[in-house]
Amino acid sequence: MTGKSGDLGGDLAKVDAHQLGEPDYAEVPELSDAWFSKSAPHERGKPRGRPKTDSPKRAVNLRLSQRVLASFRAGGPGWQTRINAALEAWLDEKARHT
Repeated sequence: MTGKSGDLGGDLAKVDAHQLGEPDYAEVPELSDAWFSKSAPHERGKPRGRPKTDSPKRAVNLRLSQRVLASFRAGGPGWQTRINAALEAWLDEKARHT
């Protein structure tokens, strides 16, 4: 990279001088009632997001053996969820035998 730090290598004066016209808006779709009906609802200007759960998960630091970690990670994305499911299954099994 040459030039001063922050130099984008373009002609910013040309960009600043550009006036938007009809061709610039040709690709922008019209916002129809159908589009708005599929949009995400907001409350008080904030996205609603995921609904609250009765049993939220908590972030913890947990030390696992390399074997356990490698095995679960080998299954791809969702490995933390699978560890949680395995621990819950162990708790259910333990409860059946006590």
